[in-house]
Amino acid sequence: MANQSGPVWGNDPFEDVVVDEFYKTSLVKPKPKKKPEHYKVISISLYNDDLACLDEMVKSLKQSGNRRANRSALIRFALQQLNVSAIPKL
Repeated sequence: MANQSGPVWGNDPFEDVVVDEFYKTSLVKPKPKKKPEHYKVISISLYNDDLACLDEMVKSLKQSGNRRANRSALIRFALQQLNVSAIPKL
């Protein structure tokens, strides 16, 4: 039976390697990834009925062969078509 009264690692010459590799005591912060500059991620609130309508439109576009259709693309297209002067006061 092994002597269990001493430290677990004892005088193991590989202790530093094991600790550094598996427990990362000397953490080196990785360089942050460069954020894309051509778009931003935002968060908006939509009612469930509006989301269902949007999803149906995306589904219809995909079924008609527009494979790249998604919520963002459809909203971007709608914004390009918008005539701001035609919007009543909200």
